[in-house]
Amino acid sequence: MNPDLMPWANYLAYLAAAMVCIAAPGPDSLTTLSVAASQGKRAGSLYGIGVGLGCLTHTLWATLGIAAVIAASATLFAAIKWVGIAYLVYLGVQAWRAGVASLPDSASPSRQSAAKLLSTGFLMNALNPKVMLFFLAFLPQFIDPAHPVAPQMLLMGLSFAFITGTAYGLMGWGAGSAARRLLTNARFARIMNRVTGSLFLSLAVAMAVSDRK
Repeated sequence: MNPDLMPWANYLAYLAAAMVCIAAPGPDSLTTLSVAASQGKRAGSLYGIGVGLGCLTHTLWATLGIAAVIAASATLFAAIKWVGIAYLVYLGVQAWRAGVASLPDSASPSRQSAAKLLSTGFLMNALNPKVMLFFLAFLPQFIDPAHPVAPQMLLMGLSFAFITGTAYGLMGWGAGSAARRLLTNARFARIMNRVTGSLFLSLAVAMAVSDRK
């Protein structure tokens, strides 16, 4: 990566945080496993890749929106960052309080086309307003104002989409009863929820402190 695009430290910190978020059990991962269990590894893999592609829409909106705000007003950008910090605190508390997620009802067991599976996964993610809010709150926390904003946002968003599509695609391909039991295991779910919650809260605190300097 070109260090002129984004500092390595920021990017590596972002990747570490993103991987924890992606690994945490949630509706997208559980639905991917449900599709794989009912329709096979091909369907689960394609659906998971579609979920990753859905992240590209949130990347686009976040990049255009945040870049435009920064260009218009540093005060507005600061306000957005504080709203983002508050939202990360909310996500952290919710993750700590979350219980064991239940697997959603699986899709029809009939064999669907690759386009149908990809588009279903894509729309499931792209039309989720909670994911959009997450991107708007999460990505700006790693921006270095000394570098162009839009390229940093694009790099982080594309990286998130790539990791999500790869991880969920592999998850869908290899999903089986063991994976389903793991994600719905109370102990594992509690650990992952608290790791994710701690990440959100730590990030929010770090950003709040840094903004005071």
